Amino acid sequence: MSSERPINPRFAEDMWFEEEPGGPPRYEDRTDKPVQYFTVVDKQAGAVLGYVWASDEGDAAAYEPRRAAGGTGVNEGIAWIHRLRDAKKRGLRPSEALAEFLADPEPGGRGRPLPGSLAEAPNAAAVEALAQSE
Repeated sequence: MSSERPINPRFAEDMWFEEEPGGPPRYEDRTDKPVQYFTVVDKQAGAVLGYVWASDEGDAAAYEPRRAAGGTGVNEGIAWIHRLRDAKKRGLRPSEALAEFLADPEPGGRGRPLPGSLAEAPNAAAVEALAQSE
């Protein structure tokens, strides 16, 4: 008699994640429309952590971590995602959220907006490519 316990076949089944309707209000996280973005830097060392972008045309806004920032850049996204969700909940257009963030030089989290870094890109994919290329 074998001492191995049989494996439940349900553990081998694929699991599918299906998002339920509802949840917190949020901006779209993709757009092919033009976007504005700013650079997020570490408050202590000044290293680039990522980018926050927004587009009113697509009602879209998101944080894009800089690949070279590693886990610190990814983790910083939590603070910016919370700020974006709060802005959406308060009814701000994406550009209004961006302007509010730029006006707050010391937000929560490790990062802050880099003064003078507001720029434009043809779409969200361009900002993502910028974050990945560095």
